[in-house]
Amino acid sequence: MSERLPNIRHFAALAATVRHGSLTRAARAVNLTQPALTQAIAGLETALGISLFDRGPTGMTATEPALLLAPRAEAAIAHIGSSRVTGTQLRAFLALTKAGSYAGAAKATGLSSASLHRAVADLSVALCQRLVDRRGRIVTLTPAGQKRARGFGLAMAELRAGLAEVAAWRGQAGGRIVIGAMPLCRARWLPDTILRFAASHPGVDIAVQEGSHSELAGPLRDGEIDFMLGALRSGPEIEGLAQEEVFVDHPALIMRAGHPLLAAGDTEGQMLNYPWILPGRDTPLWHYWEGMMRELGLEPPRVGIECGSVLTIRQLLLSGDGITLLSPDQVAIELKAALLAALPPPIPVRRMIGIATRADWRPTAAHAAFLGILRETGATLQQ
Repeated sequence: MSERLPNIRHFAALAATVRHGSLTRAARAVNLTQPALTQAIAGLETALGISLFDRGPTGMTATEPALLLAPRAEAAIAHIGSSRVTGTQLRAFLALTKAGSYAGAAKATGLSSASLHRAVADLSVALCQRLVDRRGRIVTLTPAGQKRARGFGLAMAELRAGLAEVAAWRGQAGGRIVIGAMPLCRARWLPDTILRFAASHPGVDIAVQEGSHSELAGPLRDGEIDFMLGALRSGPEIEGLAQEEVFVDHPALIMRAGHPLLAAGDTEGQMLNYPWILPGRDTPLWHYWEGMMRELGLEPPRVGIECGSVLTIRQLLLSGDGITLLSPDQVAIELKAALLAALPPPIPVRRMIGIATRADWRPTAAHAAFLGILRETGATLQQ
């Protein structure tokens, strides 16, 4: 599916006509003449290669693809917040937002810098808002620009989803699922799910964006990724997000094979004698580790190495006497090969692993199928 979506105003015309069932009433609702509205719908039908309405003496009867598209179009227009925004302006502004400069946006889109300047300037006029500040070659968003960028990103996500649903209705394989993957899900849960999904949906593209919760939550809220997998959070971090618990992970103390702690017989008394390697202080594992120490009546020791990369932690453990708190699934190969070893922590640690989505997100059929397999795979891991 092309990222160059049809004209935004064509989608507005579609939504209004589905809602009112009459060209006359729809034209009044979107401030277009009836001929202009008719032309907009015809343009959208040509671009999509389908009929959106059955024309008759009693009015316009929406076809099934129109009924699929209309709610997505309504949501997109609400996110855009103005009927005066064009698709060209929207795409130019999003490209500038992502690139951080007009030169970078021009390279990414193939448009000239002059065209991008003009489109963003026209967008500011249409919205009566200053959207960007420029300092030399670097462009930063104003608060209004940041709000608009998120709304535009969500609008594009809705339209892409609508077009994917129409493609599925036509029997055409297509669509794209973008997944935000936090560290734990990358070991088994996500790969197992992707393999199963790809076998039954070979035409759907899958993109995995790796990162921490803090790195992925913004793109999720902005519509750049569809859902996020990993350890669930609480508090302000999940504002605007919905979370679903899938399975419980039981982190263990992980160290190299032959580590002195394995033969000590007194894990609680001896584990402070070795260097700790943990992910950042803002991660659930750090908080679980700190809580475990305090519950044991111990002052959490200094953590000399903070690292979120399992590959790096693995090598550090293999090369010294360090200890970490990690899910055994994340180093299952090394444990099976007896390169690393695991001990149960003195106090069992449990963390909920699941799926985070935007609170108002509506999955396509492909999304729903992927989520279903995620739940099934997660249940298998739980067992």
